Amino acid sequence: MIAIADYGVGNLFSLKSSFAAIGHEVKVTSEAEDLQAADRIILPGVGAFRDAAEKLAESGLGRVIKEEAAAGKPLLGICLGMQLLFEKSYEYGEYEGLGILPGRIRPIAEVIPADLKIPHIGWNSLIIKRESPLFANIKNGDHVYFVHSYYACTENRYITATAEYGAELTAVVEFANVYGCQFHPEKSGTVGLGILKAFCEET
Repeated sequence: MIAIADYGVGNLFSLKSSFAAIGHEVKVTSEAEDLQAADRIILPGVGAFRDAAEKLAESGLGRVIKEEAAAGKPLLGICLGMQLLFEKSYEYGEYEGLGILPGRIRPIAEVIPADLKIPHIGWNSLIIKRESPLFANIKNGDHVYFVHSYYACTENRYITATAEYGAELTAVVEFANVYGCQFHPEKSGTVGLGILKAFCEET
C-alpha cells in the first residue's frame, strides 16, 4: 500500500488520480498507523514552508515519516514536500525542516537573473546528472512542470537532476531510499506518470 501523508497542505486529489492512472491504489491519510503500515510514503506539499513544517510537527506525522525513512521505507517528497526533507529553509525567515537530507532551501532570486519572473512557473527539461530508479521510464531532456520560488541547495552527490531557469536549479534529489522532486509529477503528463510509476515499482 502507498500512503499519501495528509497534513493539510497538499494537492491530494490530482496526486491520487495520477496513481489511479498508472494502476496503483493509494491511501490518503493523516493517521500515523497508516504510514507505518504502508510500503511507500508520499509527502506532498504546496504553500509556505513554515506552515507546512508546523502542521507536520503538530500532527506528529513528521516524526513518523522520519522514523519510517530511517528504517528504509521508500519516501518521495513532492514540491514543498521535497523541500521539507531538508534541514532548514530561509523562506520569509529561518525554519527547521525534517532534516532527512542535508541542505538548505534558499530563494531562487539569489541565483537567477533579475529579469526572470518569480515564481518559476512552467515546463522545463530535466538535466539528468546520474542514474536513478526514478528515471526508469524517462530520458534526459524530458519536460516536467514547476511552480516554485525556492530551491534546494545541497551537495552534488544528492542531486540526480537539475533544470535550467537562468541557473541550474535542483530538480530531483536522492539518498538511499529517500527521493524528492521539486516539480509536480502529477501535473507533468506522461513523464510525471512515468516517474510515479518508477517510484512504485523500481524503488
